[in-house]
Amino acid sequence: MSIIEEGSSRKKTKSVYISTVISIALVLLMTGLLGLILVHAKNLSKYVKENIVLNIIVNDNVNEGDVLALQKDLDKNKEVLRTEYISKELAAKNLKEDLGEDFVEYLGHNPLLPSIDVYLNEQYANTDSIQAFIAQVSRNSRINEVVYQENLIDMVNQNIRVIGIVVLAFTVILLIIAVALINNTIRLAIYSQRFLIKSMQLIGATKGFIRKPYILYGIVHGLIGSLIAILLLLLTLHFAQQQIPELIFLRDWLEFIFIFLVVVALGILISGASTYFAVTKYLKAKSASLYR
Repeated sequence: MSIIEEGSSRKKTKSVYISTVISIALVLLMTGLLGLILVHAKNLSKYVKENIVLNIIVNDNVNEGDVLALQKDLDKNKEVLRTEYISKELAAKNLKEDLGEDFVEYLGHNPLLPSIDVYLNEQYANTDSIQAFIAQVSRNSRINEVVYQENLIDMVNQNIRVIGIVVLAFTVILLIIAVALINNTIRLAIYSQRFLIKSMQLIGATKGFIRKPYILYGIVHGLIGSLIAILLLLLTLHFAQQQIPELIFLRDWLEFIFIFLVVVALGILISGASTYFAVTKYLKAKSASLYR
C-alpha cells in the first residue's frame, strides 16, 4: 500500500513540476515577445529617422567637380550619415519615370538643378538639429536652397515618442504581472510540499539543508522554462519574418541575444527567489496552520 501511495505522490509531484515549468515558460514567452517588440520598435524608429532626406539644391552654374567636392565636405559632417549626388540628367530621368512622360522633350530643355540628398544620423533627425544644419550649410555660395518635409519630421518624432511611452508603460506592467504569476505558480507548487518540509524540520534538519534542494529545483525549473520560451521566441521570429520579409532590415542579433539572456536571468532569478520565500514561509509556519 505504501509503495502505491509513494508512486502516486511522485506522479503528483512530477505533474506539479511540469505545470510549473510550463507556466514559467509561457510567462517568460510573453515577456520575451514584448522585448522583441521593443527592439523592433527601436530599430524601426532608427530606420525611419535615418531615411529622412534633405535635398540640397545646387546652383546651375556650379560644375560637377565642385558639386562632388561639396558632397565630400558634407560627408565629413558629424550629423551626416550618408549622401547621394543627383545629377541634372538623373533627376530628369527619375521625374520622367514618376510622370510617365518625357517633359524634357516637351519643354526643349532640362530645367532641373543638380542636388545632393543628405541622410542624417538618428540623433540629429529632429527639427532643431535640422534647422541648425541648414543654417550651417546655407552659408555655402554653391547651394541654392535646402528642401525637406518639416511636417513629416515633426509627425515622425511625435508618433515615435508616444509609441515609446506606451510600450515602456506596457513593459513595466507586464514585468510586474510576470513576477506575480511566476511567484504564485511556485508558491502553489511548494504548498503541495508543505508537510514534507515541516516533517524534515521536525526531525532536526536545518533550514539551509531543507531550502537547498528546493531552490536548486526552482533554478532548474526557471532555466528550463526560459529555454523553452527562447525556443518559442525563435520560432515566432522565423514565422514573423516569413510573413513580413521587411522585418529582416530591423533584425539585430546582438540585441536579440541580450533579450534571450534577460529571459534566462529573469527565469532563474524569479524562480529561485520565489522558491526561497515560499519554503521559508512554511519553515516559519506552525504545524496547525498547514491544514488551513
